[in-house]
Amino acid sequence: MQTRVPPGQTVTDGFPVLHYGQVPYYNDMSKWNLRVFGLVNEEREISYKSFMELPRQTFDNDIHCVTTWSKLGNVWEGVTVREVLGDLVIDPRARYVMLHAEHGWTTNLPVEDFLRDTSFLAIKHNGERLTPEHGYPVRMVVPHLYFWKSAKWLRGIEFMADDKPGFWERNGYHMYGNPWEEQRYDFD
Repeated sequence: MQTRVPPGQTVTDGFPVLHYGQVPYYNDMSKWNLRVFGLVNEEREISYKSFMELPRQTFDNDIHCVTTWSKLGNVWEGVTVREVLGDLVIDPRARYVMLHAEHGWTTNLPVEDFLRDTSFLAIKHNGERLTPEHGYPVRMVVPHLYFWKSAKWLRGIEFMADDKPGFWERNGYHMYGNPWEEQRYDFD
């Protein structure tokens, strides 16, 4: 029987808050949008109102932070990546995605990880709307990778041909971040 906890992780009942920089607070949601751009047939900007009208699903998963904590049995409400993309056509040259968040924060993913059925854009965690500290209004959730890949305060999805490091990857974190292989840091 496989454990739900990757090597080097410790289970927590809490939901630690870790981030770099300021927490954004939104007073006027009419100014929030999600931009989809790069190697796609047409760039899009999805307003908060339009995003909130997309069909939602419930997702159950475990999450694993690079700082060695794991939180088991999370219940999220959110929108699938495929629902967000809709009829958008992704250029076949697009092999990577860069997630863009507030304050210039970014993280990279292979496109196949981004498009997995288990990847989604969350608006609620355990029945409660996300708090600003946990990514309100929308955060990416990619549960099979370390949690830094689940960008808080998501504002953009860029499809790219070549991989390039995001914020934490430029600062020594692994380019992929598989918790089962303990791909935490890459200081080479």
